[in-house]
Amino acid sequence: MKTFDRKIILEYGTEYYGYGFGSYKDCVCELVFNTSMAGYQEIISDPSYTDQAVVMTYPLIGNYGITDGDYESKNITLGGLIVKDYNDMPSNFRYTKTLSELLEEYDVPGIYGVDTRKITRSIRDNGSARVLITGVDTTLEEGLEIIKNTPVPHDAVSRVSCKKRWYSRTSNHKYNIVAIDCGIKLNIIRSLNEIGCNVTIVPCTVSAEDIEFMKPDGVFLSNGPGDPEDVEHVIGVIRELKGKYPIFGICLGHQMIALAYGAKTYKLKFGHRGGNHPVKNLETGKIEITSQNHSYAVDVKSVEDTKLEITHINLLDNTVEGLSCKEDKVFSVQYHPESAPGPQDSKYLFDKFLKNIEEAKKNA
Repeated sequence: MKTFDRKIILEYGTEYYGYGFGSYKDCVCELVFNTSMAGYQEIISDPSYTDQAVVMTYPLIGNYGITDGDYESKNITLGGLIVKDYNDMPSNFRYTKTLSELLEEYDVPGIYGVDTRKITRSIRDNGSARVLITGVDTTLEEGLEIIKNTPVPHDAVSRVSCKKRWYSRTSNHKYNIVAIDCGIKLNIIRSLNEIGCNVTIVPCTVSAEDIEFMKPDGVFLSNGPGDPEDVEHVIGVIRELKGKYPIFGICLGHQMIALAYGAKTYKLKFGHRGGNHPVKNLETGKIEITSQNHSYAVDVKSVEDTKLEITHINLLDNTVEGLSCKEDKVFSVQYHPESAPGPQDSKYLFDKFLKNIEEAKKNA
């Protein structure tokens, strides 16, 4: 039997032995799990996973390699990857490198051979925890001390946001959108291009005055990592812009809209991550299967004292999945309607954004 060379130590005192791939550095991350059956490349390249070690509940990972056209960001900021079985010999005519080669390139540690089912149950029972990915020579006591002495990062959005504005254009465009980048996924930009919008992507440090100077037809608020209350500057920008432009927010953007209108957010026990969450659209009564990735949620009762109304709820735990202020033409969803590789039940939300823009221009 192959000798274990890596292990993970959880902050509540359990450890799991396995084998390393990717980078072999030691690091402390927040431990979370994802229930998706496909799309590991999109997951590891999603900036929302910054500083997190992701446990994949689907057992076989790496079997179709890494392809050049499936990234969700230009950089990999994932903390670590934990899987049951890792395949280093992909079968896919599109693949250009292995998963291990990509993780090694971006200095992200991976570990396989551990009991991911047991780890996932542990997270569900005890909540998200901090974890140390390390070598087998690190004792449990040493590992717990390292976790204890490693500060919790709070600057994730500023690290993943673009530093200068950039553009994504489409032929015969109808409208111009400004997207505030708090860790935006590339497929969101592609989805906006598909409905005929040129997109100007701006850093999270942008001011309301800068956006107004660009004279956009609409404003988009992106997904991103960390606690929404940490992104005070963007929340302030939303307060200044709401009612002036149609606004659409996804994931972190949804939470920031809630905070801008006076609602509150809180951290979930273990978050929502995966491509199989049922969400009910309260306006149509339809059930959508959604892709999700977040640790925080909007407090239901706090919405009652705002101009917002709840449009979607999660059928697993009744958390808020959608908000709207029809008067201001502002709406948001907690999940990802642009999700790649799927599901695609909620693509209609981009058309709703377009409709709000069209109505705003008619009434201008």
